[in-house]
Amino acid sequence: MFKKKAITSLAALLAGAMIATGCGGGDTDGGQAGENEQGAAPAGDTATVDFMHLWPQGSSAEHHRIVNEIIADFEAENENITIDLQVLSNEQYKDQITVLSAANELPDVGMTWAAGYLDPFVSGNKFAPLDDVLEDGLRDQFVAGTVEAYEKDGHSYGLPLELNTVYVYYNKEIFEEYGLEAPETYEELQQVVSTLTENNVQPIALGNRDSWTGSMWYMYFADRIGGSDLLTNAIAREASFEDQAFVDAAAKVQEMVDSNAFVNGFNGMADEEAKSMFMNEQSAMYMIATWDLPNFTTNEDVPQEFRDNVGFFKFPTVDGQGDHNSFVGGPGVGLFVAENSDVKEEAKQFAAYFVEQWGSKAVSEAGVLPATIVDGESLDLPDMYVEVLEDLNQATGLTLYADVQMTASAAQTHLDLIQALFGGQITPEEFAAQQEAALAE
Repeated sequence: MFKKKAITSLAALLAGAMIATGCGGGDTDGGQAGENEQGAAPAGDTATVDFMHLWPQGSSAEHHRIVNEIIADFEAENENITIDLQVLSNEQYKDQITVLSAANELPDVGMTWAAGYLDPFVSGNKFAPLDDVLEDGLRDQFVAGTVEAYEKDGHSYGLPLELNTVYVYYNKEIFEEYGLEAPETYEELQQVVSTLTENNVQPIALGNRDSWTGSMWYMYFADRIGGSDLLTNAIAREASFEDQAFVDAAAKVQEMVDSNAFVNGFNGMADEEAKSMFMNEQSAMYMIATWDLPNFTTNEDVPQEFRDNVGFFKFPTVDGQGDHNSFVGGPGVGLFVAENSDVKEEAKQFAAYFVEQWGSKAVSEAGVLPATIVDGESLDLPDMYVEVLEDLNQATGLTLYADVQMTASAAQTHLDLIQALFGGQITPEEFAAQQEAALAE
């Protein structure tokens, strides 16, 4: 557990004055000793910013190293600010954040997730709004749609660090053997599927036992047919899930199932099994988020011949509708600043610095796609990374994974309905109506 350290005035120390320190970052005396009107330390004062992250050296060596480099650089440029670091594993971190939040002892800067995860912290006034940090031009450095995932009631409560977007990956050798090209339209995708099935090649690996995998297909159809805001608006109750676009999207899913687009047994298959089929060249295509990019580029445990043979394409337009540069995906972790931090201004300063430094380091040294815009051409990266970064720089929208946006109960209903939809157990109209009912509760 952190011990919070209030800003300490060197002049006051020389005079022998004692300045109280609080545990939990609260301002125990109703004002902060030594602060100026903006809450930052005056010249000559020192501040300690407590920072907690979830990338231990053992399991996340490159992440861990990059964090330490950024901290060292920040402290070198800001000699009056010290970063007090604590590192926990992912699950330990989630447990500890809950405990610290309940005790009003959150670190000054920590890591959070977007959408529904934010809700209790925002409603409990635990995280500080970061609108002022973003207004200084930082907002423009993020990929479109990423900051919005951390917004509640018109205010931003997180600075996103990571981003994953969903593509369809394909086996270039199989495509070349049958004279196929990466499809840009749904009609072209249907033709690719038809050609592959006619030649006894399983078209698309899908492990829909996990349901979120099928949800990504459904979300893209909804995006292309109804626009990038439709799903988010429906979940926020600003639109209805019974909008015709949602019904049409569900119908497209079943159309693909009926055309044998997915591998045999897909609805009872786990995602890892589907991935193995694609990587063992037992299927021609596989849709997944960019967290799997290393498997297709730099992972030395994967045969180089296979890695050289993987291409990818953006989800096609559907019936002439949709924006190729609108993606399904979502940010990973982001940074928060504690509302009751003793050193809020210094904490915001560090959080902004961290985000600005993280982008190019993360992608070039750890293979992590950052939520900030990065010039891939200027970095020594595999071609696939460069192309993805270019896509992100041109992104017009980002639809956050449906189950992440929803409450826990509505999300479970969504995943159950996805299973039923792909399994042909409900009609598109029933799918939309039942999802609307779950959201309306």
